Amino acid sequence: MKQLFFIRHGETDNNKASIIQGRSLDASINELGSIQAKAIRDALEPFEIQKIVASGLCRTHETVQPLAERRKLEIEKYPELDELDFGILEGKVFTEIRDQVMEVHEQWKGGNVDFAPENGESPRQTFTRASKKVIEVLESSEEEHIVFMIHGRLIRILLSEWLGHGLHNMHKIEHQNGAINRLTWEDGKFEAVELNKTDHLLELV
Repeated sequence: MKQLFFIRHGETDNNKASIIQGRSLDASINELGSIQAKAIRDALEPFEIQKIVASGLCRTHETVQPLAERRKLEIEKYPELDELDFGILEGKVFTEIRDQVMEVHEQWKGGNVDFAPENGESPRQTFTRASKKVIEVLESSEEEHIVFMIHGRLIRILLSEWLGHGLHNMHKIEHQNGAINRLTWEDGKFEAVELNKTDHLLELV
């Protein structure tokens, strides 16, 4: 049985300003994000982390770097684990495009998980590329304790489908910057151990 940790990257200035990052904005983490990165490292201290996997975007690399340095592990980087591509919505402030964003979310909540923002990806497309890569990593790895440092919407997409809720219910998966989701994987099946763990973040400035 593998012990898996799916973690959302630390805060970026775009997160702070409610700017939709998606897949095209390759932003660095900010000061709070750096503090969150160290808190994640410390929260995982009790576990024998043997492999670290991240998306192709620098905010995940930067967040998991403190853990990689402490454990003396390389970061395996895969663009298949990038955030959902929000297309023309990326780079825009949420409050300025609220109606467009809510239309997208309503399509998804209504079950149309093949709906994509203009020039972007649908949840089903995103799940297909990312889940395939995760399974590929798991099946080819002897390591039992693996960290996946990825993105908020992607975490919602993966966990909602893996845990049997369906993609249309992904909005029910809670997440925030630096939150840890712990799962097990055995015989091709994912089980939740602890979701949206945030106690390591509570006292951060």
